[in-house]
Amino acid sequence: MYITELELKNFRNYKELTIQFDKNVNIIVGRNAQGKTNLIEAVFLSSIGRSFRTSHDSDLIRFGQEEAFVRVKAEKEVIDTKVEIKINRHHKKSIQKDGNTVHRTSQLIDNIIIVIFSPDDLKIVKEEPEKRRKFIDRELAQIKPAYYDCLSNYKKTLQQRNACLKEDYVEPSLLSLWDEQMIIYGSDIIRMRKDFIDRINEYSSRIHQGITNRSEDLSLQYDPNIRFCETKEEQQEVYRKELMKSAASDLRMRTTTRGPQKDDLQFFVNGVNARSFGSQGQQRTCALSLKLAELDFIREETGEKGILLLDDVMSELDESRRDYLVKTLHENQLFITTTDIDPGILEYYPQARIIEIEKGECVNLEKPANL
Repeated sequence: MYITELELKNFRNYKELTIQFDKNVNIIVGRNAQGKTNLIEAVFLSSIGRSFRTSHDSDLIRFGQEEAFVRVKAEKEVIDTKVEIKINRHHKKSIQKDGNTVHRTSQLIDNIIIVIFSPDDLKIVKEEPEKRRKFIDRELAQIKPAYYDCLSNYKKTLQQRNACLKEDYVEPSLLSLWDEQMIIYGSDIIRMRKDFIDRINEYSSRIHQGITNRSEDLSLQYDPNIRFCETKEEQQEVYRKELMKSAASDLRMRTTTRGPQKDDLQFFVNGVNARSFGSQGQQRTCALSLKLAELDFIREETGEKGILLLDDVMSELDESRRDYLVKTLHENQLFITTTDIDPGILEYYPQARIIEIEKGECVNLEKPANL
């Protein structure tokens, strides 16, 4: 799978742009605040119909304009695909896939599969659990429509339950209704997350050994807020009991205290908790291993080679990690944003497409000017 063309109109700081990409490596170079990340943000938009930077679609529209347009064309193993997105300041976003209107985001999933790796992801090990939950949700939702639907329904139910708990008088029958919905969706989320982490653990462990020359072993551990159970029936029963036990505290605190919204992911390096005791270098290697493991998971799950966006991450990695990253990703299409081109990348990928960005405009160069 690789993206062949991107067309933009009034997207972020781009007035109008049509650009073709190399199926292997595309290096997007320019000074800060010129539009490098905006370009790959538009590419990412085609995967799940949402930005990885903002939850407000209106942020994507060029200043002073009413509507933005994004079209992405991609070639896949079986059939080519095209995604078109229109974003209006006053109306709902509209999405078309291969000429057909997408009525639900889940209809877009498993079409163009993209992994984004940014400096913020290097903090995933040491920062708050919410970042790790977002990682799980974003990657699972991108390739499993069932997970996306389940997560969406769970969030709506959680919102309704919390609203109910904030009322001056909580109607027991109404609260019980939300409880049963949470049990159904929450139990499925727990089980799908557990399967995902178990599989990612295998890939990331192997990758981590490669990066560290087998000097370190990485192990991932899913840390669910409600105990994982082997069967669906048992999972729902355990979930129900936990909600009953937390009922008094939920009413007192006026919020839901148990459920997947409290889950976490643990990282262990040579048996030691990397978040609490790992060095910054170890934490970054864990994050890198985790992101690269996504590509293996995507290939096994879908049969396609995922597209990797590296947003200004090369400057954050030391030479050995950069070398590993560059030399192990030759099968995937790469988009690399950078202020300065690393000669090592061009040495390994001499045919890389160089795209220079300046004030929302692109200039394709045969050879980077600073080399």
